[in-house]
Amino acid sequence: MPDRGGGPSGPRIRVGRPSRRVRTLLMTLGVLAVLGMAFTMFAGFWTDWLWYRSVNYSSVFTTTLWTKIGLFFVFGVLMALAVGFNIWLAHRLRPPLSAMSMEQQNLDRYRMSIAPYKKWLLLGITALVGLIAGASASGQWRTWLMWVNGVSFGQKDPQFKLDVSFYAFDLPWYRFLLGFGFAAAILSVIAAALTHYLYGGLRVTSPGARATAAATGHLSVLIGVFVALKAVAYWLDRYGLAVKSSDFRATDNWTGLRYVDANAYLPAKTILFCIAVICALLFFATIWRRTWQLPVIGFGLMVLSAILIGGLYPAIVQKFQVQPNEQAKEAPYVEKNLEATRQAYGIDGTKVTDYSGTGNTEDKTKLRDDVGSTASIRIMDPNIVSPTFQQLQQIRNYYAFPENLDVDRYAKDGKDQDTVIGLREINLAGIPKKNWINNHFRYTHGYGVVAAKGTSADAQGRPNFTESDLPSKGDLGTYEQRVYYGEKTTTYSIVGGPQKEIDYSDDNGEKTTSYKGDSGVNLSNPVNRAAYAVAFGEPQILYSGAIGDGSRILYNRTPKERVEAVAPWLTIDGDAYPAVVNGQIQWIVDAYTTTNGYPYSSRTTLGDTTADSLTATNDNRAVVAQQNQVNYIRNSVKATVDAYTGEVKLYQWDTKDPVLKTWMKAFPGTVEPKSDISKDLMDHLRYPQDLFKVQRELLTRYHVKDATTFLSGSEVWQVPDDPTNRSGSAVPPYYLSMKMPDQKAQAFSLTTTFTPTGRDNLSAFMAVDAEAGTSDYGKIRLLKLPTNTTVNGPKQVQSQFNSQEDIAESIRLLRGGDSEVEYGNLLTVPLDGGLLYVEPVYVRGGGLKYPLLRKVLVTYGGQTAFENTLDEALNKVFGADGPATEPPDEGDTTTPPPTSDNPTVQQALEDAQKAFDAGQEALKKNDWEAYGKAQKDLEDALRRAEDAQAEASRAGGAGGSESKPDGKPSGSPSPKPSS
Repeated sequence: MPDRGGGPSGPRIRVGRPSRRVRTLLMTLGVLAVLGMAFTMFAGFWTDWLWYRSVNYSSVFTTTLWTKIGLFFVFGVLMALAVGFNIWLAHRLRPPLSAMSMEQQNLDRYRMSIAPYKKWLLLGITALVGLIAGASASGQWRTWLMWVNGVSFGQKDPQFKLDVSFYAFDLPWYRFLLGFGFAAAILSVIAAALTHYLYGGLRVTSPGARATAAATGHLSVLIGVFVALKAVAYWLDRYGLAVKSSDFRATDNWTGLRYVDANAYLPAKTILFCIAVICALLFFATIWRRTWQLPVIGFGLMVLSAILIGGLYPAIVQKFQVQPNEQAKEAPYVEKNLEATRQAYGIDGTKVTDYSGTGNTEDKTKLRDDVGSTASIRIMDPNIVSPTFQQLQQIRNYYAFPENLDVDRYAKDGKDQDTVIGLREINLAGIPKKNWINNHFRYTHGYGVVAAKGTSADAQGRPNFTESDLPSKGDLGTYEQRVYYGEKTTTYSIVGGPQKEIDYSDDNGEKTTSYKGDSGVNLSNPVNRAAYAVAFGEPQILYSGAIGDGSRILYNRTPKERVEAVAPWLTIDGDAYPAVVNGQIQWIVDAYTTTNGYPYSSRTTLGDTTADSLTATNDNRAVVAQQNQVNYIRNSVKATVDAYTGEVKLYQWDTKDPVLKTWMKAFPGTVEPKSDISKDLMDHLRYPQDLFKVQRELLTRYHVKDATTFLSGSEVWQVPDDPTNRSGSAVPPYYLSMKMPDQKAQAFSLTTTFTPTGRDNLSAFMAVDAEAGTSDYGKIRLLKLPTNTTVNGPKQVQSQFNSQEDIAESIRLLRGGDSEVEYGNLLTVPLDGGLLYVEPVYVRGGGLKYPLLRKVLVTYGGQTAFENTLDEALNKVFGADGPATEPPDEGDTTTPPPTSDNPTVQQALEDAQKAFDAGQEALKKNDWEAYGKAQKDLEDALRRAEDAQAEASRAGGAGGSESKPDGKPSGSPSPKPSS
């Protein structure tokens, strides 16, 4: 046959089948690819199971897994059956003959093309929708577990008289079921309509009826189901009004019914429910009537009713009934919101006391004497002195301290001492040589606690260490010092095998160790090694000779990460802190239970509410929230993570919290009773910062108890910005041992201040008793200042410090050369009706790249002092000498920094002041020659002061402190140079 394609003629090339060898190779590669994908999926599952088993929380893994699998299959199968059945039924109800039209002739081609694959196509469609629905449903495992295990709150909402558990546990599950039903109905309608159209049951352009009777009845029933579900939605919406968010005046996240909700929306939802039920019945009646006339009319009336009754009518009520007399109309509902919000956030027991803000006693000597009994004023700011700890106590470059240290209290001679504490953790960035073995086998852990008194500094402005050196020694006694789990241990380590680990170095050389704990997952099993090699993307785990008998892999090593993993239903506080408890270093982690379904309680966004100037500069301090928007929160769990073994323990703290009881039913055996908390651990538990920040944000509005004042907005406060830095974020709360006016003795407390909205003067001072195990723990005290007088707030106090001429000049001198001034925490202490402000001032410079305490700012009753020590500043402010606020311990020195006790430095500073004064005088006379000479003299004097100060610091560091029994200076690091 001639070539009809127009192409060149010639011999044809026949492409034969691939050879058996090629087919075998291709098949082998395909099988290997499938096995590789399967093993990758298996590796993720298997390593998760091994990790949960290693921390003894395998029940959390299995309960979560089986719940997800159950929801996936149940709702996946239900969706697949719903859609598949309606496709099958539509095909079954197809007309026997199709009309002879161009439309049907075109559809015939599609019908013929899919005829051989109808079953496979049906299975494919149903499997796809089933997988999607199942995956979506599996994500609702928390909702399911809370519904199944829900515990009564014992409180009823004021509108419907239903227990709060209905809104917290039941309503979210009903809404999920309703959403699933809507999705199934809509997908079924679409699938059935397409099938009817393909097989002639529905016609668009063909002559005759547009739909067969069978198609009409089928689709009517499906639409009727959809409308019936809409009726259920209207009924649930009635209850949803109790937890509906709305923007109501100054309250951005108001929930609960308002006047318009109770008197317009609520009856409207009931009427729409009735209309929807009638409309659904009309659609179901189409099975017999075979016409869509009535149901379409009914559906149209339902839509029109939704617009008029559900939208227009409430707007009219709001416009013409509420707005003309809003306070009277809304007051009863505001009172319900006030009560519910205060209960939901645990601020209903807040004690509000009027406070004058001005001192009552004229006896300055008595006031000076009262300072020591009123507060243990902390001048070591844990957010400033971390570089000082780093420089003086790092010892080796492969150790590091957290960016923000922590405040705790330890007993010394029967008296609690506020203590700044940090762990010397491993720092992989500082190891001498980086490679896989060093990173993961040799440099595996940190070593020791470093602690210092919070209320004093030594003569050079350095911390007074109570636990220091390497290995650490001091007041904390004997404990396991190795830190395998900490805030900076973010990578995995393989320990306990043939490869020895670097323990620490001393004067006798490098010490090695091998991990003796049972933490982590055993890698002796080749399957485990292969699984971790795949999961971590590190093939060397599979074949490395450094892994052998006894090798264990440690990962998920940060305290917050471990607690979140074993209790995925908890919200984790942003600040985990270490404590030495019963001979072990324990990380203490506060955890919260929350819900978004507490009726009438206003919502708050945890990420925003817990943000402050510390979280702005340190992401590690941010709260780990399972649910960001909440309107109920409790500090229901205290968790610990052992720094050596990694053991996680969860303790029930709030024994009345129904949300925690619900989760304890869902995960039995995971939370230990409160009675199991040892006394040693109880001594270090404290009120958590993030809960306090949430409560103080709510108290800016909810400190008032009457609706009239709330609605007027005249008493709205704000949390002031931190005046000690330029972040523009809220001031963080401060831990401080202090005595409120109604207390008889000091208590470890968490404190903050408030200012009026848009103003800088002080409106209130807030403190909560943070001492766990005491009868007053968690009691919030609020000192409310009068509104007819002004008392300086933090920003104004800081501005006063900066603008006072002699203080400004002293700070300018401190900044001479390359020095930097850093302001510490501005502490506020109520004292005899007035407010005492104290702020430590640190200086970096003179060759020292870490902050040292140089000055202390104090103000009270309009008197301000800027002195070398806290005692000197207090004496100057009160015009009287008093007892030392921090009695010196044996070996401590309380002499001022070298700037005041070194004659050379003092003389240089005096020369600098004279030169400055001469320069100012020359400027007034326009004598530029004299001004230039004065500036040169000023530079020379500052240089001499800086050199003398640096020399004094070196001399003090070398031998200026009293020697301890081992011959080393008190509070000084080991003299061995860093490697």
